[in-house]
Amino acid sequence: MAQLQEVANFMKEHGLLLVTAESCTAGLIAATLADLPGAGALLDCAFVVYSPEAKQRCLGVDPNTIERCNLTSEAVAREMVRGALPECRANVAIANTGVADAVDDEIPAGTQCFAWAFRSKDDPRELRIFSETRRFSGGRNEIRQQSAEYALQRLPHYFETAGRLC
Repeated sequence: MAQLQEVANFMKEHGLLLVTAESCTAGLIAATLADLPGAGALLDCAFVVYSPEAKQRCLGVDPNTIERCNLTSEAVAREMVRGALPECRANVAIANTGVADAVDDEIPAGTQCFAWAFRSKDDPRELRIFSETRRFSGGRNEIRQQSAEYALQRLPHYFETAGRLC
């Protein structure tokens, strides 16, 4: 909890307002942030887009990307953050898509793909997007909670990286 409070303090210091686009975590990123005092100033909205159709309909994820790269892919996570930001007033987005259970032999249980996107201060249409894939262990809900916390904990790192690129 202390690490997450540090993330919340970082967000306040830098004027960051978050939107989430969540699949495997099903709203846990937003809920984890909302557990902290003052979260109303840090969280604008959250999209829970579990099905491929919801990802396409709500966030504009290209069905060809899903077919080509799989639902559990950085490419899909990147399209999710790109689709979430125009729908709200947030200046940062986090997306997650992955598997908590072993559903097929291609993607191991616990595989999680993340993306973080930051709006440029100079041009709100310009985005800095970062992505990565991680694998967590444990039961289904442990994996989901670890993923939510990880997504928030990485936000300061990618914010600093985005600033260096501007």
